Amino acid sequence: MLAPRQAIARWQWCAGPPAAYHVAADRGGVGIFLTTANWQSLPAMFFERAAAGGDQPFLWAKHAGTYRSQSWREVASAVRRLARGLAHLGVRRGDRVVLVAENRPEWLIADLAILANGAVTVPAYTTNTSRDHLFIMENVSAAGVIVSTPALAENVLPAARLAALRFAVAMEPPRKTDDLVLTVHGWDAVLAMGDAAPDEGDRVVAAIRRDDLACIIHTSGTGGQPKGVMLSHRAILHNTAGAQTLLRELSLVDEVFLSFLPLSHSYEHTAGQFFPIRVGAQIYYAEGADAIARNMLEARPTIMTCVPRLYEVLRQRILATVTRDGGLKARLFRDAERLGRQRYLEPGSLGLLARLYDRLLDRLVRAKVKARFGGRIKALVSGGAPLNVDVGLFFVALGLPVLQGYGQTEAAPVVTCNPPRRAKIETVGPPLEGVEVRIAADGEILVRGELLMDGYWADGPASDAALQDGWLHTGDIGRLDADGYLLITDRKKDIIVVSGGDNVSPQRVEGVLTLQPEIAQAMVFGDRRPHLVGLVVPDAQFVEAYAKRAGVAADLAICAADKNFLQALAPALGRANQSLSVLERVKRFAVATAPFSIDNGLMTPTLKLRRHRILEQYRATLDALY
Repeated sequence: MLAPRQAIARWQWCAGPPAAYHVAADRGGVGIFLTTANWQSLPAMFFERAAAGGDQPFLWAKHAGTYRSQSWREVASAVRRLARGLAHLGVRRGDRVVLVAENRPEWLIADLAILANGAVTVPAYTTNTSRDHLFIMENVSAAGVIVSTPALAENVLPAARLAALRFAVAMEPPRKTDDLVLTVHGWDAVLAMGDAAPDEGDRVVAAIRRDDLACIIHTSGTGGQPKGVMLSHRAILHNTAGAQTLLRELSLVDEVFLSFLPLSHSYEHTAGQFFPIRVGAQIYYAEGADAIARNMLEARPTIMTCVPRLYEVLRQRILATVTRDGGLKARLFRDAERLGRQRYLEPGSLGLLARLYDRLLDRLVRAKVKARFGGRIKALVSGGAPLNVDVGLFFVALGLPVLQGYGQTEAAPVVTCNPPRRAKIETVGPPLEGVEVRIAADGEILVRGELLMDGYWADGPASDAALQDGWLHTGDIGRLDADGYLLITDRKKDIIVVSGGDNVSPQRVEGVLTLQPEIAQAMVFGDRRPHLVGLVVPDAQFVEAYAKRAGVAADLAICAADKNFLQALAPALGRANQSLSVLERVKRFAVATAPFSIDNGLMTPTLKLRRHRILEQYRATLDALY
């Protein structure tokens, strides 16, 4: 029997979807279908939206400490000029051009200029080493590269020379090019080339078909060598159409996005760039991860695409502030969270006095939390990794609309997402329009629809393994609930099989561990072992407080070797184990000598653990726990 909230959600979804929908469920799968008119290509969509936007602001970036905008007309002009300039450099239909830049207006302009020539954008992470860039350039036989800052150019341009690229374009002048045979063209110089070149852009764009290749996005390598995912214009257009239908009940007018996840990842590329273009939204570019809190107050976004790690960090910061304030403020905050959870999980269960108090807490507590996000948030879309249910409930209880979704780069990338008014935070929602989801006999999630990749670049065997009979084999394990909402239980290849033959989900265990205030990050280990052990990164404030009491340096490497420090952390492990089954409990743990980060290669740019890298570094430490 469904819980009260689930029963309400089921009735609303099945009885009240838009008339254009029809829901199909067969062969163990769920699909939602809606036929809509679509553009033939991404640049065709952009130019039509730009013509409608005219002189209205579109892209915002910081200059001398202040956000300044470029209008739709100005951006469209820059795209056309750069496209002609790239054509002058020899870029032709089907050529692959690597793009390496932080999130900034020039990223979007370069991406669309490449596409407007019928060429293919190959985004690369700014955290890549020169060796990584060389692999990507050689893997796709790139014709050229566009790079932003001098610092990035120092890794990119030597790789471009070794890969024998035909040209390079630098948004900012590189520090040194004397030892390069490759000619490096300045951004403004290529724009000037475009001014002098004949304008055949409309003809070229009109010739681009929906099934043409738009980009090759390399997987972030959580489990090994990255693969180049080939995404067509069709796949990304289909994905943005599904997102627009999903969110249309929010009345998508005058939307503002804050772009801070890397645009080289398919999640931000689709949801943070092409979806805003589709709905005519403004895009603010964040200054960096450290400036997100400040930029949210400046941009006052209405929609944000986030990853679970950001929610975890924000939750820890909010709770630390509440603990520090104490007194009446802390009591009101806890009451707001408690009543918000009850209202969400048990609709109608609050009595009259509780409802009145809860409304008062909207003004006293929840309004202040919303203000931290700029005060205008309509939707916080979470994706890229599973969101811990308790973390999601924390924000929902405080009045922030968290919509958990699910996807993969191979699906352009969004497969499912919770609808705003029928959200179930413990799930990742129903499939987007035109997407079918089935659960295989072994629990693997299978996906079918126009959003799917064309395969992996130059890797037939991997393509055949991933795409079988038109279905994408995701490698994720999950199930569909009675309402057709998808629940993710784990990665198929990450499941730990202990020596007794039982399966354990490491992501669930790690999520419970990191709910403890003393633990910032965690990874569990135990494949073919009798029980689980863990590697934890303590919270920085916990380390500082311990070091002060013990009279030692607040250095994680020093504390990791201190038995007393391990004993101080043990209660956190004990509390976490109380919430876990016997099989999931972590028997022993060690402390990492440094946080897992993008810089040290132990996290991907979208803040997921690189398990194989962590194991390479800490294998002996983990083995010693048995």
